[in-house]
Amino acid sequence: MATVRLGDIAPDFEAETSQGKIKFHEWLGDSWGVLFSHPADFTPVCTTELGTVANYYPEFKKRNVKVIALSVDGVASHMEWIKDINETQNTTVNFPIIADEDKRIAELYDMIHPNASESFTVRSVFIIGPDKKIKLTLTYPASTGRNFDELLRVIDSLQLTAKYSVATPANWKDGDKVVISTSVKDEDIAAKFPKGYERIKPYLRMTPQPNK
Repeated sequence: MATVRLGDIAPDFEAETSQGKIKFHEWLGDSWGVLFSHPADFTPVCTTELGTVANYYPEFKKRNVKVIALSVDGVASHMEWIKDINETQNTTVNFPIIADEDKRIAELYDMIHPNASESFTVRSVFIIGPDKKIKLTLTYPASTGRNFDELLRVIDSLQLTAKYSVATPANWKDGDKVVISTSVKDEDIAAKFPKGYERIKPYLRMTPQPNK
């Protein structure tokens, strides 16, 4: 079984979804992507998660992020489940859910963990950059719903640090101070970060978020 690691190219695939057939890389285009998996349709925690993503859809769109879910049930089942999600979560699911009945994509992305469950996909999340490389992987236990505020925070960090020579510190949120990368020499900081900086240690230099 393949293991998908940070920096790997996200495996490409063709699949049927609740919004028709897609080729994954082609569907992503130049966007960022979030692929998140579910053990089965009509599961309670996942119902709340899909509803949350639907309600957060404008936030993902604002960040040029396409979201797509995966479940090992078929399209007809997905369409019935979507009705439940829309009703119970007071929303409209407006993103595709992949039908992975043969678990081909689950195997491709290493979503079957035998010690957790012999047959069900674990609840994984992959953030994928426009370069089609894996930027984040997270796997949650079945009993814990995913935190989509955290995923948006990570996307904000990834998009910021892709453009500037910075990293984001613990508990950082959009608008907070950031860490200047150690690769930037002190003498080059003024040109790169005209808002100024604080030198706490030679290796720890903070500056206001450069794109705010």
